[in-house]
Amino acid sequence: MLYTGIEHLSLMTYGWAILIIAVVLGALFQLGIFNASNFAVKAPPGSCQAYRPNGPGTTVQGLEGECINALPQYVAQFNGATSNVVAPGPLLPNSITQFSESVWIYVSSEGSAPVVFTVAGESSDWVIGICNGYSPCAPNNGLVTAAIGLEGGGNANTGSNSIPLNTWVNIVGTYDNGATTIYLNGFPDGTYPNLNLNVNGAPTGIVIGSGGGNSFFTGDISNVQIYNVTFTAAEANALYTEGIGGAPVKPQNLVGWWPLNGNANDYSGNNNNGAATSVTYSGSWSRQYAGPV
Repeated sequence: MLYTGIEHLSLMTYGWAILIIAVVLGALFQLGIFNASNFAVKAPPGSCQAYRPNGPGTTVQGLEGECINALPQYVAQFNGATSNVVAPGPLLPNSITQFSESVWIYVSSEGSAPVVFTVAGESSDWVIGICNGYSPCAPNNGLVTAAIGLEGGGNANTGSNSIPLNTWVNIVGTYDNGATTIYLNGFPDGTYPNLNLNVNGAPTGIVIGSGGGNSFFTGDISNVQIYNVTFTAAEANALYTEGIGGAPVKPQNLVGWWPLNGNANDYSGNNNNGAATSVTYSGSWSRQYAGPV
């Protein structure tokens, strides 16, 4: 009987030990410690860039550096109304008839608004980003949705699906002679035949994050790309399936590229490096990143 009691005590001890281990493992899973993204190769800032042998504004001959199978080491964190990256231009001329943008975002606040402005002229700013209840986003007030349109002009098209909070998503916006299309995570989220840009004034650069007033963003942003061509549905999907560290899909049409991997530099070869205000760079972002599905 004495041995039976000892054996029973040992079993209870092992049982408690197993329970404690299970609780610890569960907590670690909740913290994202075992997320596969945490074990992926992280690309250092500036590891991949477009190669223009004849300088800014000339033809891209390809990409240099580690451009595939590597996640960024860092992403940019924006804290609201005063947080942005401003980069010079011009990127797109007033006469532009085709262009596309791609951005990865992680929305932390329902009050967030546009994230990327392509400033195509002084009087009208073309924007791709998200909306929540400010005038250009009507009729989708109250929903966080992808958007493409004119900031300040009250002329914007919004996607049909709301964007989840605290999840990395990819937004691609395209423009083709008045026709606009929004892609959310590689799939069409809204196509509109007529959006009059009516752009005039001297073309300047872009703003990523807060545009002032109601145009602010709280969350993370990564891998902003701007092109002078309209993406096909297959190209928009390719940008998503590459993942958050994906290289440009059409380097020959790339006009601006801000990975935001630890800095605000432009890696398109056009030297439109940005200046960051109230922006920090996070190295722990991948705990919330699951990758394309």
